[in-house]
Amino acid sequence: MSFLICDAFFLFSRVTIGSLQHIFPIVFAILFSVIFINFTKRKLSTIQQKNALHVFACFVSLIVIVFHAHKMSLGNYNLSTDLPLYLCSLLGLVIPIFTYYRKFWMYEILVFCIIGGTLQAVITPDIELGFPSFDYFRYWVVHLGLLIIIFYATFVFNMRPKLKSVFKSFLALQVYIILMVIINMMLKANYFYINEKPQSASILDYFGEWPWYIIVVQIIVIPLFLLIYLPFYLAENKN
Repeated sequence: MSFLICDAFFLFSRVTIGSLQHIFPIVFAILFSVIFINFTKRKLSTIQQKNALHVFACFVSLIVIVFHAHKMSLGNYNLSTDLPLYLCSLLGLVIPIFTYYRKFWMYEILVFCIIGGTLQAVITPDIELGFPSFDYFRYWVVHLGLLIIIFYATFVFNMRPKLKSVFKSFLALQVYIILMVIINMMLKANYFYINEKPQSASILDYFGEWPWYIIVVQIIVIPLFLLIYLPFYLAENKN
């Protein structure tokens, strides 16, 4: 009870790790994804399954678009900090392309970028304004929505990454990083936290200061992707 009361006093405050504002969306997303995936597998035709995922992906993308349109309408939109260029926001914009075409090469890149990219964001959220701000809902809809989409593609469409998918995803990530370095230089920005760690507590805090945390992240990306691939490998070879 005291846990709930304490959290009630922090409306619109920065979300802290382990708070109700942090835990509740994760629990809700887990329950929703289980129900969503099981319902579509049992009750819907193949076409309906595809349409259901695409509509959900469009909803995620629409949240990103509306959020940025709203921020622009306030007149304080900053190109150096507010563009949807952080990995998850960018993926949130383009994810309907994947759900419409359902190409395997898209899946094998997205499965690692989404799981690996959203993992840190979900465990250590960087949300300046908590519940019930628009930014709070946008943050969780995008990050948890991307995870739901990739799990849906895995369990409903039976898509599975291959070992080579690990390296394809790694190369795609390098292209993204190079683009962010160029954009950051042009705008004097810090997209993808390349020039500075996030203000909130994050996994990057354990990797040293700049530029060491960037080097450490680059070193551990492939092992992380291999760890994500491990359950797929074990499931494929259990017989």
